[in-house]
Amino acid sequence: MNKNNGHIVRNEFYFSIDVLPEQIDYAEKLVNYSLKHHPVKNIWDKVKKDKTKDLRMTGTVGEIVFADLYQLKRPLRSFGAVDGQDYGQDFLLVIKNQKMIFDLKTMHRKTNIFYKDYVLNIPARNVQRADSLTDYYFCISLSEEKDKTTASIIGYLSKKDILNGEIGILYKKGSKRIRADKTYFTFFEDTYEVFFKNIHSPFISERIKKLQGFTIHHLK
Repeated sequence: MNKNNGHIVRNEFYFSIDVLPEQIDYAEKLVNYSLKHHPVKNIWDKVKKDKTKDLRMTGTVGEIVFADLYQLKRPLRSFGAVDGQDYGQDFLLVIKNQKMIFDLKTMHRKTNIFYKDYVLNIPARNVQRADSLTDYYFCISLSEEKDKTTASIIGYLSKKDILNGEIGILYKKGSKRIRADKTYFTFFEDTYEVFFKNIHSPFISERIKKLQGFTIHHLK
């Protein structure tokens, strides 16, 4: 772990891989079934209802990429099933004999080039809920260029570190967040922001290094 101007810096690198057409097709089948048959609504439906399918696709593609990346069982459903509550346990990985329960957070961005002050947003209700099984959050970003989708595997962070105040900034509902270009947006729920520089670099195996499009990157 490095220090940078008194702030914890954990991210030494991230990597990107190609998202395969078959992975996107699989995700779309799950999402279409979910939209037709699963009654549970997303919290964003109130403000972004027209983007529900896109947002579900982003999350589902991320889960499929993560499962394939670390050779885990693929999800069998997308968000919305009444009996699909996972209490923040999307995946369980065993790393060096340590069991790590991950809640996957996937976002969509314009490119796969990132800066240290980019942030991952995590709803406070996820972090603070008493029945959460989550140990860690894992961050993936998706981007498109021409006909290719790229998954950037940013890394992971500890829920405990957020709750202890070691990383992350809590913005209350209604807070205005000013962007670097002086525009702003308003949070519609209490949300933690964690800088990319404070996210642990992801796990890499020799098999992962051979995946299509594999490239190592560093935060700007």
